[in-house]
Formats: sequence, structure tokens, C-alpha cells
Amino acid sequence: MGTLIENEVQYVTNEAGEKTAVVVPIDEYEELLEDLHDLAIVAERKDEPVISHEELTDELKNDALI
Repeated sequence: MGTLIENEVQYVTNEAGEKTAVVVPIDEYEELLEDLHDLAIVAERKDEPVISHEELTDELKNDALI
């Protein structure tokens, strides 16, 4: 993900000066949504069995994918 430059971020404040919202460039927002989606997928799959890298490459070779 790209790094947000502080002057690209705008804050919305209430009458007391407390930050209540933030405005970010649309491309940064879309990257954040993508990251959130990726994290959701990781969370959904956390209990799935794992295989080693070697097992994965063997399977891909057997399936003629690499």
C-alpha cells in the first residue's frame, strides 16, 4: 500500500475541535478496502490445514501448472 502523505489527509472536526471523520484520496481509500478484503480472507482461512512450500510446488508440477 502507498504511504499517505499527511497533507493529503483531511480531518473533519466537531465544534469542540475533536476529530470525527477523515478524508483520504480515493486511490488510498480503494487500497485500504483491498487490504481489508485481503485480511478478511486470511481470517476466514485461518483454520484451514497448511502445506509446506515444497508440497505446494510438487502439486503444481504434478498438475502441470509450473
